[in-house]
Amino acid sequence: MAIIEGRFTDASGLRIGIVVARFNDLVTNKLLSGCLDCLQRHGIDTAETSDQLDIAWVPGSFELPMIAQSLARSGQFQVIITLGAVIRGDTPHFDVVVAEASKGIATVSRETGIPVIFGVLTTDTMQQALERAGIKSNLGWSYALQALEMGSLMAKINS
Repeated sequence: MAIIEGRFTDASGLRIGIVVARFNDLVTNKLLSGCLDCLQRHGIDTAETSDQLDIAWVPGSFELPMIAQSLARSGQFQVIITLGAVIRGDTPHFDVVVAEASKGIATVSRETGIPVIFGVLTTDTMQQALERAGIKSNLGWSYALQALEMGSLMAKINS
């Protein structure tokens, strides 16, 4: 029996793409900050001149899958992280955006074989989103850890 697990200790060979939604950027900028902090503390070069990391900005969470797919198909990245925040309002728009973003992101991962981390907060209020993006804890950190683990795991499976 073989037990195959990803690790967080050696991220030196990973090239990571991050796709961030500008809509609700008060929240997504905090998620990105937590994500970058985690990546840096685990050995990923996060400087602007880094060859390990690219960040793409999109208008909103609905557009995350399209750019995640482009990055995944480019063959340049071992893992993609998507960051967004969809906050419930008084219309069904929330349900449409969340459904399409989640289905689209999952499809990209399945079709390309590149792990795509679903880092889209879906909350009822801005306060809840802010709590998840840094007031209480920053889920951006967790999304980065997931990316490191999945990138490492896929490298082991593919070797």
